[in-house]
Amino acid sequence: MRLNDITISKAIIEEYSKKLLENLDVDVCVVGGGPAGMIAAYTIAKAGFKVNLYERKLSLGGGMWGGGIMFNKIVIQEESKSILESFNIKLKVYEKGYYVADSIATVGALAFHTSNAGVNIFNLMSVEDLRVNGNNEITGVVINWSSVDLAKLHVDPITVGSKIIIEATGHACEVANIILKRLGDVLYTDTHEIMGEGSMNADIAESAILENTREIYKNVYVAGMAANAIFGTNRMGPIFGGMLLSGVRAGELIIKHLKNIPSIHK
Repeated sequence: MRLNDITISKAIIEEYSKKLLENLDVDVCVVGGGPAGMIAAYTIAKAGFKVNLYERKLSLGGGMWGGGIMFNKIVIQEESKSILESFNIKLKVYEKGYYVADSIATVGALAFHTSNAGVNIFNLMSVEDLRVNGNNEITGVVINWSSVDLAKLHVDPITVGSKIIIEATGHACEVANIILKRLGDVLYTDTHEIMGEGSMNADIAESAILENTREIYKNVYVAGMAANAIFGTNRMGPIFGGMLLSGVRAGELIIKHLKNIPSIHK
């Protein structure tokens, strides 16, 4: 078989354009493709809802790739063990209650299963603003290519409609910061602002992250490290069980929320 370069180019352009056009109005937009964002997106998509995931970098996985200090091993605790086992990720017992996995294999497995669950993944795409209606309700995201921001170009973005937004951008809390910029001090925290993360303490942070995984503004939920940063709890460092559990919890909360709203996909 002889290959035609133009056909190859047409296939990429047509299929990506179709993906973009078919997903301009969805049930959930997940902002951030780290472990919590992927698990949340996977959980919601498996329940039959239409989900977009936006990751500003080339690759998914957030900080999981580098393990700790670029040693590509991750640690999880007993409570999150079953999540990785459900994705057929090999775990090694280090000590009682502590398990070690290969970070590369883990990210690869999470990305594979998230995509196969039907999540529409858009990498190299940044959420630069939010769509807000006259009642100060957030009804979608405003997206642009990450390269536009990196190059400091003046190129207008496009809008995607969504019933629910998940803030999963990690330490930066990018979605929460946009809410504060556009709507003022309206977050569902004690100060109505981002309270900021504390110093590293895995025991406190891993225990707190599930409580912090919740709605931060009407129809906006937080998952992963951003949850602890927004609600003023410690950071957890190179242990990833809490991130996985947070993603599951966010997914379950949003599924419950969406069951009261007709799905675009159904």
